[in-house]
Amino acid sequence: MPTSGSVSSGNVTRARPGGRFPLRTLPPRAQVRAVAADGAVLGVACLISYWLTTRVLSLVYSVSADDDALGGMWAVIATVFVFRDSNIKSVAAALSRMAATLVSLVLCLAYLAVLPFHPWGLATMVGLSVLVTALIGRPGDEVTAGITTTVVLVVAKLSPHDAWQQPILRLADTAIGVVVGLAAGWLFLRAVRPRIRPSESP
Repeated sequence: MPTSGSVSSGNVTRARPGGRFPLRTLPPRAQVRAVAADGAVLGVACLISYWLTTRVLSLVYSVSADDDALGGMWAVIATVFVFRDSNIKSVAAALSRMAATLVSLVLCLAYLAVLPFHPWGLATMVGLSVLVTALIGRPGDEVTAGITTTVVLVVAKLSPHDAWQQPILRLADTAIGVVVGLAAGWLFLRAVRPRIRPSESP
């Protein structure tokens, strides 16, 4: 039996000297190119999302430079969230992201319109976000809704002046990120991937 490596199901592994776990060989060059192109397109898409949020949206309305930067981060997260390896998956992810954000928007807006931030309020709103998301038939979006609610309320604590605006601003950030992510995913699947993997059928 060879001790330097093994072959199983077409995957070649190589034993690491002095180690217990084998190291897999590098993937094929075409796969590396595809992953590199995937990362490059996503990186550019994230840059566009951040720029649109911090430079363009801030021209329409801006609370502060720090809030603009937070909005840029939130848009980038949305872009990464919806950038998938098929249009169907991207659209499903976009619907998931927007549904969770809308649930958080309604709950946080209602809360911040009458009450200031409080840890008990945060706990209650996160719980309600999970409950409402499940009741409207989207249990898979519970985590995203809870995270969004947490971010909105904590930022409202850091910027208590007109805190009720935070849910609306985060909805706008999310929408920008989702649109950019969908466009980037479509561009990658239609224009970039066929050039990298011309032998694969769509």
